[in-house]
Amino acid sequence: MIQQAIPVDIRQSEINREKTFGGALSLCAKAAGFDLDKELQQTLGVDKAQFSRWKNGTEGVNWQKLQNLMDICGNHAPVLWMVDQLGYDLSSLRRKQSITEQELDQEKSARQKVEQELSILQKYLKVLK
Repeated sequence: MIQQAIPVDIRQSEINREKTFGGALSLCAKAAGFDLDKELQQTLGVDKAQFSRWKNGTEGVNWQKLQNLMDICGNHAPVLWMVDQLGYDLSSLRRKQSITEQELDQEKSARQKVEQELSILQKYLKVLK
């Protein structure tokens, strides 16, 4: 199982600066404190030569390995780079909410409704006194 890193924010300007997919791979690793180094290679189960081929574009990266790389690094720079290259506006993209996040939003809404009702009742009781 791949250990997921703490999420790292990547600015759109950083992604725009990269000219190649290999550059986006390097950005992904660097943002997490790696430099496509031995530790990252071992965690992914790939060797230095394969990393080099990915960066140079002489070998494609299969989806599972790319996803593992992004999970380990805590960012999605390579995918964001690809989306940007296809002409999409990165500032309008957002991640889907997880079920937990959806439930949290529902609970927040319910709590706010109860707080509003409580406030109305408190005001009403003050008027009655």
